[in-house]
Amino acid sequence: MGGHGRRRAGAGEEFWQYRPVHSGDDARFIDWRRSARSDTQYLREREWQLAQSVHLWVDDAASMRFAGSATNAARASKGERARLLALALAVLMIRGGERVGLMGPLAPPRPGRAQLMTLAAHLSSLPEAGDYGAPEVGAVQSGARAVFLSDFFGAPEAIEAALARLSDRGVTGVMLQVLDPEEEEFPFQGRTIFESMSGALTHETRKAADLRARYLERLAERRERLSRMARAAGWQFSTHHTGSPAQGALLWLNAALGRLV
Repeated sequence: MGGHGRRRAGAGEEFWQYRPVHSGDDARFIDWRRSARSDTQYLREREWQLAQSVHLWVDDAASMRFAGSATNAARASKGERARLLALALAVLMIRGGERVGLMGPLAPPRPGRAQLMTLAAHLSSLPEAGDYGAPEVGAVQSGARAVFLSDFFGAPEAIEAALARLSDRGVTGVMLQVLDPEEEEFPFQGRTIFESMSGALTHETRKAADLRARYLERLAERRERLSRMARAAGWQFSTHHTGSPAQGALLWLNAALGRLV
């Protein structure tokens, strides 16, 4: 994290190369020890380093409000966990010298403690979208990095199109699918009414257990498709369950972004 080498001379801390002194060079940067070994004076150059911009997409769709059945009332919703991870990741990256922001016009990437306060304010008051969300990638800067936090239950074509647009701009990133354990296990039996969080979609069955195998098959197919899409774009993909500690997901996000530098 922090400054990233651009493989040319400029402002930075890492040694880049020695080169002969030219007319007009600042004598403060002459390396006298290296120069003493020859008849030529040499300048010690450092590698130019630049803080990168990181754009966060935290899905604010209604499906992210799901927090399991009433017996798991203490468990965080998918949206709450995604916002927590986004803010914690922003803290780590801004401390490392990065510029961090949200996708869209609300909070473009900036460095510093004040930006953390801005991000916290926006993440605590995200407008609620429809049942399923998709990222707005129009303002993402070329060469930046991006983070998608979502259940990815919407149309996969929307995610695929966003990845294609970002890939064309040289943007790399990570996708973290945030799921509730009940969405992973499908523990339902008997008469059950399934309803989308917005109430727009409903399905009633008398034998919920009979749907389990097909549901798990489709969930695995969706996850595999997301993984393939990420690999094709040069991104990384993983899944996190809200029943697990957030620290593991945060460590993965931080490490995955670091590997993209």
